[in-house]
Amino acid sequence: MSDALINGLAGAGGGIIAQLITYPLQTVNTRQQTERDPKKDTRSQGTLERMCQVVKEEGWERLYGGLMPSVVGTAASQGVYYYLYQIFRNKAEAAALQQKKMGVGDGSVGMLSSLVVAVLSGSVNVLLTNPIWVVATRMQTHRKELNRTPADQGLLVSTEQPILSAVEHLPYGTSQVIQEIYSEAGILGFWKGVLPTLIMVSNPSIQFMLYEAMLVKLRKRRAWSKKGSNGVTALEIFLIGALAKLGATVVTYPILVVKARLQARQDKTGDKRHHYKGTWDAIIKMIRYEGFNGFYNGMGTKIVQSVLAAAVLFMMKEELVRGVRFLLANDAVKPKHP
Repeated sequence: MSDALINGLAGAGGGIIAQLITYPLQTVNTRQQTERDPKKDTRSQGTLERMCQVVKEEGWERLYGGLMPSVVGTAASQGVYYYLYQIFRNKAEAAALQQKKMGVGDGSVGMLSSLVVAVLSGSVNVLLTNPIWVVATRMQTHRKELNRTPADQGLLVSTEQPILSAVEHLPYGTSQVIQEIYSEAGILGFWKGVLPTLIMVSNPSIQFMLYEAMLVKLRKRRAWSKKGSNGVTALEIFLIGALAKLGATVVTYPILVVKARLQARQDKTGDKRHHYKGTWDAIIKMIRYEGFNGFYNGMGTKIVQSVLAAAVLFMMKEELVRGVRFLLANDAVKPKHP
């Protein structure tokens, strides 16, 4: 089994585990990002309060809306990304060794080369998996409609609090979302938000650049202390992954909000403030009607979710890679009987 395939499968497995653990936070964050009315009270709600509101008004299952396409998307994205990343990384390492033989460099892959490798891997990954995330975003932001009954409206005079009744509709499943997206914009509708998503490649690129740099430094320290590279523990991998993701998220969060706005269902009431024709139109309207604060909606939730997910992913990936290599090594040394 090739090293690239091992990393691809381990990345997919780690990504699925991280997704399952942090999915309710991801759903709440996507709703916060796509909230377009700056006067709504939900803007000031904290993560836990918003989560409780969703459970109370729509049921706990809405926190897992779009889980299936998200799991598929995570497995595909992480698997493709890590597979391509390892292939490009191997080529970069071979080029660095060749340059060392020519008297250039020390034979190691530098930060710039690591960044280029991450960007190439991420760009191909985005083009292949964007349709899955458009479907998942639609399902995460789908809300159970709440209607006021005539009797409820009469009570508003005395209580001054709206009493809402939930109206059940047909299940908003994956096939229904796919049909909806196709009817709105055809096949190109599945690549909505692809431009900011391609720009968002810089997020994992920055993340992996920071991760690789910190991991290399830590392993060098372990080597100096004669513990070897295996001295890096799962907890240390967890913390390094968390720090790397934190730095990348803070830098690129506004682009993530624009992407979510474009991929969510567009407003059909005729209000031009809430209908985006493209990336630049979304940016201009957000600045005009919401100010720069609109680009940071739900950032606290995202930091918690993404840092936790990245830390779990890195930890699980490294452990899975280590486990697979251990099993393969043991299998190779076993005596083969005729």
